[in-house]
Amino acid sequence: MNQTPRSAGEQSQKPRTAPDSAQTELALRALLDSQRFAVLATHSGGQPYVSLMAFAATSDLRELIFATERDTRKYANLCSDARTAVLVDSRSNRSSDIQDAVAVTVIGRAEETEGDDRDRLLRIYLAKHPNLESFATSPSCALVQVRVESYRMVSRFQEVQEVRIRQREREAGNRQHEDSKQVP
Repeated sequence: MNQTPRSAGEQSQKPRTAPDSAQTELALRALLDSQRFAVLATHSGGQPYVSLMAFAATSDLRELIFATERDTRKYANLCSDARTAVLVDSRSNRSSDIQDAVAVTVIGRAEETEGDDRDRLLRIYLAKHPNLESFATSPSCALVQVRVESYRMVSRFQEVQEVRIRQREREAGNRQHEDSKQVP
């Protein structure tokens, strides 16, 4: 997993040494598992638009899943430009959130799911949101997956860590390639 920790004021400076990647991944998973709602950001014609939505994440952190009616603004915006950002956070609306809350911005591309992939992702979504089954399975509802490119996790107000999914996949592929070279 490729991580680039930064404080808010260090965005253009060289990254500091990354904390343990397993620890960061555990914190990321814990946040995504503990939160039921997120804020989806889309845009159209230069105008930003945000929506509160119920979401779920796949266990490999490569995809976020949400359901929406096809006649919504967010769906139309994603059809015209699949690029999106999603904010997931642990705030409790207390002053202590400045130090205690964790927020993750997910950068990715959204697309409606189909076929076997839809069935697989629907099971994950409904495991977290069983009360939304009639909504998520209605013919007018789209099940959307966000293919994650990166996560930017902010904790303690200014500590920023970036987890790049594509880099993580390349590193895993390189390890598999190296392992296959060692087989006699």
